[in-house]
Amino acid sequence: MVLEGRVALITGVSRQRGIGMAIARHLGQLGARLFLHGFTPFDRAQPYGVDAEGTEALANQLQQDGMTVAHMEANFIEADAPKDVMKAAVAAYGHIDILIGNHAYGTSEQQLATVTAEEIDYHLLVNVRATLLLIQAFAAQHDEREGGRIVLLISGEERFPMERELAYSASKAAVNNLSKSLSSLLASRSITVNAVNPGPTDSGWASQDLVQSELSMWPGGRWGEPDDAARLIAWLCIDEAKWITGQTINSDGGWRPWRWDPA
Repeated sequence: MVLEGRVALITGVSRQRGIGMAIARHLGQLGARLFLHGFTPFDRAQPYGVDAEGTEALANQLQQDGMTVAHMEANFIEADAPKDVMKAAVAAYGHIDILIGNHAYGTSEQQLATVTAEEIDYHLLVNVRATLLLIQAFAAQHDEREGGRIVLLISGEERFPMERELAYSASKAAVNNLSKSLSSLLASRSITVNAVNPGPTDSGWASQDLVQSELSMWPGGRWGEPDDAARLIAWLCIDEAKWITGQTINSDGGWRPWRWDPA
């Protein structure tokens, strides 16, 4: 229970098979009290769908497993939503020690010939603006006690071209860059800031045909699982990782995307 007495706010938790739920479970098992953010309407509109009752149902499940959990749904397109989520989390627990930025906006309409100004704006508003405003609110309530942690989930834009996800990769590159600047800015306040690329993860969004067709790109013979990234993120939150900050860590099993045939 190495995180007992600490509180973690995790964004983007609305699906049982999602990375956010895996992170919440791992942090809760280490003793952290949890505040879950989700936005079920976004997932409901995606091909993979959403779990029944979304974030509320997941919070109830974790509570049944003996964890202390509060939750809130909010649309990070709205400018005040990040501040409102942090305010609600602080009201529930008094202080937030850990912020996990797992939320993301992403669609299939991002190719060079077809991407629209609206789609670019949505990606930047949710993935960049909301993340920075969340961190602003987190830093404002943090009282410099030991154990301050920020972990931001990015993508593989540093490791391979993302030709069909131009707006998404641009927004996640911005988040990665933010982690470098913020790690320096917040180091003296006992807050570490790191970015984690979970790599392609079998969290229910991909068809089994796609999973099977791309196995040749995985040296380990399988796709990533939500627990793979969650274990790393949980470790970054404990005291053993207190000297690690400003890093981008790839948790992708040595994925070999250069063997991918876009045709």
